[in-house]
Amino acid sequence: MADEIIDISRYFNREPASDLPRGAMALWGGDGEQSRFALPLWRILHLARAERGMIVSCEPGMHHLAEPFVVLDLGSDPARTEVDPDAMPGYGDDEAPSLLDREAEGLAIFLGARDGRIWALLVDGGLLRTGPLSATLREDVLFLAGECAGLLFFRERPQDRDSVE
Repeated sequence: MADEIIDISRYFNREPASDLPRGAMALWGGDGEQSRFALPLWRILHLARAERGMIVSCEPGMHHLAEPFVVLDLGSDPARTEVDPDAMPGYGDDEAPSLLDREAEGLAIFLGARDGRIWALLVDGGLLRTGPLSATLREDVLFLAGECAGLLFFRERPQDRDSVE
């Protein structure tokens, strides 16, 4: 199984995402190690029937000034990097991981806090979805968000690697 190639084309003809636009796909901020976010973000967009997913961060109490870290945009090339100030709830440092489902407006998932910043995964452009995620889809999205959190917090990032001798 480990030597199999992941074929994302099998998702194209599978519900629920068959009615999503397929004209554009852009990854912003996905250079080097950050390119590892592309697959879990793409899978989350597929499950949530959304167009754009992004990992964002902000200082505690400054959620209205969230900055993008990585953006995958299925509806625009170049990727849209602006962050809606109301999309990211005001999470605290000790907040438990959670998913806020705003249905057609998107999802906000708290990933954690590190280095004085709050990290979240935001998903929007899900106008095709008119109700909340089912329990199964919610679990799958949270699992994939956990993969993103693992990439953020548990993998050695380039700036960490350079400082350790």
